Amino acid sequence: MATTKLTGKELKQIGYPEGRAIGEAQKAMEAGYKGKSKKFKLELLEKVVQNPALYLKHDQLGSIAKCLIIKEEAETVEQLNTKRIPYNTYGAEGIEPGAVNQMEIAMKLPVTHSGALMADAHQGYGLPIGGVLATKNAVIPYGVGVDIGCRMCMTLYDMPAVFEYESLSYYKKLLNDNSKFGNAVFKRPKGHDVLDRAEFGEINILKSLKDRAYAQIGTSGGGNHFVEFGVAEIVDAENEYGLPRGKYLAVLSHSGSRGLGANIARHYTKLAMDKCRLPAEAKHLAWLDLDTEDGQEYWLAMNLAGDYASACHHQIHERMAISLGEQPLAMIENHHNFAWKEQDAEGNEIIVHRKGATPAGKGVMGIIPGSMTSPGFIVRGKGEHAAINSASHGAGRVMSRRKAKEMITRDEVKSHLEHAGVHVIGSGVDEAPMVYKDIHQVMAAQQDLVEVVGTFTPKVVRMCGDERFAKVDS
Repeated sequence: MATTKLTGKELKQIGYPEGRAIGEAQKAMEAGYKGKSKKFKLELLEKVVQNPALYLKHDQLGSIAKCLIIKEEAETVEQLNTKRIPYNTYGAEGIEPGAVNQMEIAMKLPVTHSGALMADAHQGYGLPIGGVLATKNAVIPYGVGVDIGCRMCMTLYDMPAVFEYESLSYYKKLLNDNSKFGNAVFKRPKGHDVLDRAEFGEINILKSLKDRAYAQIGTSGGGNHFVEFGVAEIVDAENEYGLPRGKYLAVLSHSGSRGLGANIARHYTKLAMDKCRLPAEAKHLAWLDLDTEDGQEYWLAMNLAGDYASACHHQIHERMAISLGEQPLAMIENHHNFAWKEQDAEGNEIIVHRKGATPAGKGVMGIIPGSMTSPGFIVRGKGEHAAINSASHGAGRVMSRRKAKEMITRDEVKSHLEHAGVHVIGSGVDEAPMVYKDIHQVMAAQQDLVEVVGTFTPKVVRMCGDERFAKVDS
């Protein structure tokens, strides 16, 4: 007796795509139409593949229709606009072509509202580092970045900012005792309200991340993250903190949301790329509509990661304050690698992605670091609409990590640090001061965006990496 069971080849011949829809069709025919002829089954399934929307609520055929529609949606490539939206660039002469090209692509997205490229910009994934992109009711996970809520935080103390030979071991001990990097964690992590947030129980991806978030709280990541002692000098007597002009001992930290943020970024980036198919050159700019459940989930998870990053910094500075036996006079901090709901000049809501860019709305305070051997700046935003109320988040790299490892030696770094009078614990040649742009040129390019309230000069720096640097300077 001839079988009436359908093969995958037969289903492909009537238009079924490779994948789950074929299996669902075979299963449905066996379950609901077992006594029917092969001709009947093929004619029925051909009707479903030609117009799956008509069968979504059908008891036997609904699962096939759903698979077909999902496949159709996944295979629909969202086209970029033929013309890009104009945007402003700051410090164009110091920005590599790869970063400019990425910004040009981002400005052609159908959801793009406006954009700007900061003076520290360099090539990244999707949106360039130093790229600012405003969208209409859409959030781009890679427009935020992998290290969600990466931020700067500084505390200033009414203590002598003196770094003589005798005091160096003291500051190094404070850094070693109160900061952890990379995979290192504290044996007894401090608790924090952010760990009790409802999102950890309400969003699936977060349920599995809470234990890791607890273990890593108060620690810093690898790469260019650091905790350092230095000299802060307030130059604006009319500052928001009521501090007189002068020099202060300061602690500056740079880090993000650790494994929590990285896993959120990976999960929702994949989700966005699966649901929002873009041409190859723009695939990392896939977005989630904020009117969808996925978009709302990411928004909640992103904000949680940002608050977690802030909590990590606060714990670092709390540990330092306790060890110093002093209360800070002021704390200055700001996110980068984040998305905010803001308003354009006409009062319309926009989603502003700052991937490696500092918020610089009118009166908004922030910190723009240089490198290990160059100053950072305490700044006040001027609220420049042309820059989408943003500024650079640092000096920006002129050399990739790979290239730095190929071209720079440890002896060169050691000599450079000794000449600058900076002492480093950890770090590798990929974070050598020479891989960064001239911070003074970057600041000169953004005079219209921020005004300088003070400076910060690093003196004792701790980073994650090659611990041989610690031996050189101990």
